[in-house]
This record gives sequence, structure tokens and C-alpha cells, in this order.
Amino acid sequence: MSNPMMNRAINQGAQAGRNQPVMSDQELNNLFNQPAAENRNAGPQVADRAMTYDDVMMKTGVLFAILLAGAVVGWLVPMLALPAALIALVLGLVNAFKKEPSKALIIGYAAFEGVFLGGISGIFESMYPGIVVQAVLATLSVFGVMLALFKFKGVRYGSKMMKFMMIAVGGYAVFSIINFFFAMFTGSGGARSIEIFGMPLGIVIGIVATVLAAMTLIMDFQMIEEGVKHKIPEKYSWMCAFSLMVTLVWLYIEILRLISYFRD
Repeated sequence: MSNPMMNRAINQGAQAGRNQPVMSDQELNNLFNQPAAENRNAGPQVADRAMTYDDVMMKTGVLFAILLAGAVVGWLVPMLALPAALIALVLGLVNAFKKEPSKALIIGYAAFEGVFLGGISGIFESMYPGIVVQAVLATLSVFGVMLALFKFKGVRYGSKMMKFMMIAVGGYAVFSIINFFFAMFTGSGGARSIEIFGMPLGIVIGIVATVLAAMTLIMDFQMIEEGVKHKIPEKYSWMCAFSLMVTLVWLYIEILRLISYFRD
């Protein structure tokens, strides 16, 4: 569900940027001629500076550091994974539908998502030794390939492809939430455990979801590029970093689960 949120960020951020007052030459001269103490208190120009790629990279790094710290807790105490997953789900939905980015809520999501991620990673690792390293390397490889395609091959999505991806990602998100609660209350594996011609349906779902998550990375890169291009306010870098983190976590989970089917 990251890209609808990203799309709204670009639209709102671009509008906010357009609404910022343009200073005249005389006003600029007066600002620079003020004493340092007055400059520090002068206007919203510093607070509302345009977002840069460095801003997004820095925020993404901070969020993943928090995510990894939470993962250590989840790895050591796996029983925290389920409650952390529920809290992260609520925070993720709140962040996705908020009109303005909330640094505190985004950081909170990263922390609880990390606990959940560490918990399930520890469980998978106990069942399939070495699977976490395989999933991490595969996730980084997919990220690198998609970034290279975006940067060097100029892969971009048009408006029709954007709409298709939003519908596809939203549909898969709804399916995942329903399947998660169904599996939790029934004690089964949900739709993924159903076998067709002796093959678990989870393999097909996993392949489709992994491809969808990889394609979503292109959308995230494109939205970040558009945000920098349109000079949206710096505060939206938190939302961009949040979206990128959500996509990478989703990709990692799908790869982890997919590898487990083949290791089983």
C-alpha cells in the first residue's frame, strides 16, 4: 500500500511548494543583512526547504537502523512477533492514510515492524538453517537490479501502469490481511496451504507477490525522483523513506516464505 501514499505525498508536497511565498531581491538582501540571531528565527524558509535524495537516503538509513534494533529484540523473544505485527499493521495503515507525514508514527512503525520481522526470521531460521541469509541476499540483489534498471535503463511507469500497480498492490494487501486473520483464527496456513496438483498454492502466490514487490520498487524510485524534481518540502522525505522501507520489508518476507517452500 506504499505507492498510493507516495503519490499523495507528491501531489500534496508539490502543491505546498507552489504555495510557498517567493521572496523579492530586496527581501533576500534584508534577510542576509540581519544579525545571525535574527536569521535563525527568520521565517519558515529553512524548515520548508526542498527535499533532496540525501534526505531520503538519510531517513531510510535511520528507519532501517531502528528496524534492525527491533529485529534483534524479536529474534531473542519470538513471542513478541504477533503483537508487534498487529501494532505495526495499525501504524502502517495510519501512516498510509495520514495527510501529513508523522515522524513519530513512522519511527514507531519501524520499531514494531522490526520486532515482528526478527521474530518470524528467527522462527524460519530454526526450521531452515541459513534461510535468513539467503533471503537477505536475495532481497538486496533484487533491490540492486531494480535500482540499476531504473537508473541506467531508464525504466519508468506511465499513468496506466501506475494505476494498475496501485490496484494490484491494494488488492494483494487486502488479500494478505484477510488471509492473515483467517490463518491466525483457524490455525491453518490459509490460502497458501491449499495444494493444486500436489503443489502448494503458496508457491504461485509467493512468485506473484515477489514480482509485484520488485515492480513496486520502481514506483518508489519514480515517486522519490518526482518529489525531488518538484521540490516538495523536506518533511515528505520521511514518507518517502517509509514507503521504501515498507516495500523492502514486503519483498524480504515474500522471498523468505518462497525459499521455505523450496527448502521444505
